[in-house]
Amino acid sequence: MIRDFSPSRPAYLRAVRTSAWYDLVVTSGFATPWTYTLVHDALSSWSDALGLGVMPELDPMQTLYANLMGSVVVVWALLRITRPLPVHGLFDGVARVLFAAWQTYAVTHGATGLLWVFLAVEVAFGVVQLLPWWRARKGPLVAPYGPHTP
Repeated sequence: MIRDFSPSRPAYLRAVRTSAWYDLVVTSGFATPWTYTLVHDALSSWSDALGLGVMPELDPMQTLYANLMGSVVVVWALLRITRPLPVHGLFDGVARVLFAAWQTYAVTHGATGLLWVFLAVEVAFGVVQLLPWWRARKGPLVAPYGPHTP
């Protein structure tokens, strides 16, 4: 049922934890300068092989921003893995809307087309985590057991 996937249900917390595991796996390589160099080179090679463009050459500022993002996202992911709360899903959903907006901006301004893959995941996890809050606020889109009778 649509109503069974609400922020207060265990299935919602599993979605919050699943999105956190995704973030941990995908983002941990961005957390240090040494691992970011490896991730940067791999992403650039894959993107070039697929004809989607290459990543810009590494520089200290790009590495710093990647490391800051990676460090914060790793810590945020660990919180959601160890202590998932419904409100964590709400805030993570909002963060994913922001990430998706900036990824869209980047890809439409010449960044590698490989970003489309990450953008799709951001949007999917954002919808999964925000839609239940929207439904809880607005009420169910369909009656859970049939038409409501007064």
